[in-house]
Amino acid sequence: MRLALQAKQARAYLARSTETLYGGAAGGGKSHLMRVAAIAWCLDIPGLQVYIFRRTHPDLWKNHMEGPSGFPALLAEFVKSCDAKINYSDGKITFSNGSTILLCHCQYEKDVYNYQGAEIHVLMIDELTQWPASMYKYLRGRVRMVGINLPEKYTGRFPRTLCGANPGGIGHNWVKGAWVDLGPGVHEMPKAEGGMRREYIPARLEDNPKLVEADPTYEDRLTGLGNAALVRAMRMGDWDIVAGGAIDDVWDRERHVVKSFRIPSSWRVDRSFDWGSAKPFSVGWWAESDGTEAVLSDGSRKSWPRGTLFRIHEWYGWPGPGHENEGLRMTSEEIGRGIKEREAEIRERLGIARIQAGPADASIYDEEDGDSIAAKIDRGFGQRGAFVPANKASGTRKQGLELLRSRLKASLAERMEEPGLFVFDACTAGFIRTVPVLPRDERNPDDVDSAAEDHAYDETRYRLLALKHTAKAIKLGAA
Repeated sequence: MRLALQAKQARAYLARSTETLYGGAAGGGKSHLMRVAAIAWCLDIPGLQVYIFRRTHPDLWKNHMEGPSGFPALLAEFVKSCDAKINYSDGKITFSNGSTILLCHCQYEKDVYNYQGAEIHVLMIDELTQWPASMYKYLRGRVRMVGINLPEKYTGRFPRTLCGANPGGIGHNWVKGAWVDLGPGVHEMPKAEGGMRREYIPARLEDNPKLVEADPTYEDRLTGLGNAALVRAMRMGDWDIVAGGAIDDVWDRERHVVKSFRIPSSWRVDRSFDWGSAKPFSVGWWAESDGTEAVLSDGSRKSWPRGTLFRIHEWYGWPGPGHENEGLRMTSEEIGRGIKEREAEIRERLGIARIQAGPADASIYDEEDGDSIAAKIDRGFGQRGAFVPANKASGTRKQGLELLRSRLKASLAERMEEPGLFVFDACTAGFIRTVPVLPRDERNPDDVDSAAEDHAYDETRYRLLALKHTAKAIKLGAA
């Protein structure tokens, strides 16, 4: 009886869209909704094929096959009446009307090709933020339906996808951009984005009254996590931060993001670069304070400790929202020409006389057939030495993260004593969008997860690891 009520609620809840994300707070009942919806649809639609995915088999089994709300418990009465059968060795649930639920996992990106020939009527992915966009899009490409007689009430609602997710993880940026940032309601997506009706449904702890009833102190434990950002993510489903991220405890957008201003002539200005083709490239332009006062946008004057860095401009090589962690596939010479064109505008707008070479991913200097990416960039740029090789020695990944954290923390002080780091407010596509939400590497928590969208972070890290530069202040009245 209870399952029938839950199934009715699930059908009503998911009636409008065909590409749905139910995401947000921990304990919101996301996995339970998937199981109930899968069972309800399979009972209603003979021959339906539902595929439920998680990244690893242990997580898949623990989440969906164990406990009082796992598939065995939910299907107990159907198994007893022979209306359903669970094959534990194959992870397959079959119904007497020919419908099936398949429990699947894709730990590695290449594993998606195991489903190249699959006809998936309903694709469900649990914890979608643990997945790269490319894996989701490939499996979505297997979503199709032929020869199924849909009941009238389901017309136009199948085939479909249903995913669940918490904020955080390597896929945080693309999931947020694909669903959350679209805003409320149903959105008809263009063909390039799959052509489905996309909707984000926020998950709240209140949506899972069974958990609250069975464990009334669960909310207290979420509130007592200690880290304010972690609480907002896990309790409120706040997608603007990452729970347990690499810099979430030292990042404050109100403090670190500043309006642009003209750069004093004595400050050093240079550029840093992280190469990408299928993935985004990232160019960052940096101004390094020598202690000289700057005139801010409101006309006031301010100085910062010598060595404080300002990210004054960026060029992030991606197609735009909806294509998170995808590159432009530009040639190296095209990137070089693009850098040159942008620097003409930067110099004029910010009053910069000279932009110097800064660090770039050292791999661009590797030669193939007597040529290198760096040399091709130089040809497009119009002169040699647009960049210098970054320091990528052993241990520099951890060192780079610690340098970034210490700079951001120094910027939080009311009276700064150590050099900090600030970002101009126009740097939204690369730094502001991706760096504050970078997750830590689960196997190496002193480093950023390199599977995340870390390209703007990498070139920031190269700049922080570069040799210190001495910029001499110009004394007023000097000859």
